[in-house]
Amino acid sequence: MKYHFETLNITRNNIINAIEGLSLEDLNTVPKGFNNNVIWNVGHVVATQQLLCYKFSGLKMSLDSDFITKYMKGSAADNDISQEEVDYILKQLKVLPAKLENDYTNGVFENYNTYTTSYNITLSAISEAIQFNNVHEGLHFGYIMALKKLIKK
Repeated sequence: MKYHFETLNITRNNIINAIEGLSLEDLNTVPKGFNNNVIWNVGHVVATQQLLCYKFSGLKMSLDSDFITKYMKGSAADNDISQEEVDYILKQLKVLPAKLENDYTNGVFENYNTYTTSYNITLSAISEAIQFNNVHEGLHFGYIMALKKLIKK
């Protein structure tokens, strides 16, 4: 599993590096033809990791339900967010991978409720959820890079 945690950390660092230097306006811009913006995608990977790994394990998530609802699958960037919220998202992006790895190492994840993703991949163990989460974060890193190109034209 060490490889999967390293992949998670590298992907998160890539996201941080990709958005470094973007203004609040850039982060909040929804390009024509899109439903979401750069910062929504960042919030979404943070929320989804908590859902996939903690909620489906029957454990308390580190984020409140309002945050999860705002950034979960099917939600959209309905209005601009503040710099304070951006800072909160970035903090969670940075700290939650270490918590996940620590909890995994300490055997916190005893159960997992089977879940079929929108990729049509069925997850039935925390190890599968962690591996799939990396696929999901890589996908959204790609979205972030594409959105960044569009807003920087």
